[in-house]
Amino acid sequence: MNKVGLPKGMRDFSPEIMAKRNYIFDTIKAAFRLHGFEQIETPAMENRETLTGKYGEEGDRLIFNVLNSGEYLNKANQGAINESNSSKLTSSIAEKALKYDLTVPFARYVVQHQNEISFPFKRFQIQPVWRADRPQKGRYREFYQCDADIIGSDSLWNEVDLIQLFDEVLSNLGLNDFSIKINHRKILSGIAELIGKPEMLIPITVAIDKLDKIGFEKVMEELESKGLSQKELDLIKPLFDLGGGNTQVLSDLKKLLASSTTALEGIKEVEFLLNSTKDLGLKKAKLELDVTLARGLDYYTGAIFEVVSNEVQMGSICGGGRYADLTGIFGLKNLSGVGISFGADRIYDVMENLDLFPNEIENSVEVLLVNFGENVASFAYQTAKQLRELGVIADYYPDPAKLKKQMKYADDKHIPYVLLLGEEEMNEKKYTLKEMKSGEQSTIGLEEVVKKIHP
Repeated sequence: MNKVGLPKGMRDFSPEIMAKRNYIFDTIKAAFRLHGFEQIETPAMENRETLTGKYGEEGDRLIFNVLNSGEYLNKANQGAINESNSSKLTSSIAEKALKYDLTVPFARYVVQHQNEISFPFKRFQIQPVWRADRPQKGRYREFYQCDADIIGSDSLWNEVDLIQLFDEVLSNLGLNDFSIKINHRKILSGIAELIGKPEMLIPITVAIDKLDKIGFEKVMEELESKGLSQKELDLIKPLFDLGGGNTQVLSDLKKLLASSTTALEGIKEVEFLLNSTKDLGLKKAKLELDVTLARGLDYYTGAIFEVVSNEVQMGSICGGGRYADLTGIFGLKNLSGVGISFGADRIYDVMENLDLFPNEIENSVEVLLVNFGENVASFAYQTAKQLRELGVIADYYPDPAKLKKQMKYADDKHIPYVLLLGEEEMNEKKYTLKEMKSGEQSTIGLEEVVKKIHP
């Protein structure tokens, strides 16, 4: 007999967990809609060629490929099999892949539907994505992203709006201490120019992006392994020690990267975002310029963001950035966009750790109607229907089991009220309502029942 189980990095969700997840999703959706974003969805699978080459070499390795249906080996690249070349073999037997994120499929969507879209286009998506990553705490192979993007506009006010979204959503979810970290790809480009190796931007970015995971010394070792000399490493090191607040960091950056026109452009944009956000104000978030923030995705070209909780060690819980020409890879040139993503799974873990979920969201059923047998079944069902029409979440125990068993069921499900409907209640059109927590009972009319449950 086969052992029952799930693939690593995949999870089931109980009703209690789903209630909490939906609380997060509903909070995010409400904020997205409040800011004028419209919802779309894209399929779980994309053509493999749509996804590959968009996330960098490391990202491409984490794409889940989907085998072609039927006798796929008949069309396999025989040369690749003989050479043991897995890359060539994969491309011949897997034409589709599970989506790695929501941004690249969104770019594909915009190109395909460009004649139906009014630009600038503000869209949001809340859907699962898949990555063939090594499962660990806070990192799963299937997880939800909650994305908001604005495409078809170069205005930096879009970035300001998305910073406000980060702050509003996480504040509304109850987080009290979190930081929105900001950097700019042009500043990172300036670092590569500073050492005279602009062609090394991507390797440098990939290495710096690992700073929180592997530490400063390991990052230096990785950069050295990629060909940077000790002199070049010495030029980079001061950038890791910048501090003293956003104003001081900006001032130091202007001096350190004064020789790079590209970097100075990025610094100017970041300065605008910091000042504009300061003028608008934030509920709970701290906005921090972090020069070591890299986000190792090749398609970012402007401001980049990550959000971290300062109360729970969880890595980034949100991220995003500006991309100048993401749709260009699909044939639609010069369409700039900026987007952010809320990591619902990591946000869930942070909220669970900090005990931030309201108790009432776990109580889906508000009242259980006790089953006293066939004689009163019709009356009970009619009562359940009336309660639902009045907005009360009501359930009827399906079997005429012993009262003790039904009461235990209500207790196990954390149902706050039980309605006892026997023949006496049916004849008098009265309802005996029991509050489970206190044990208090009262025999009242239906309107009073509703008022008790929904005071």
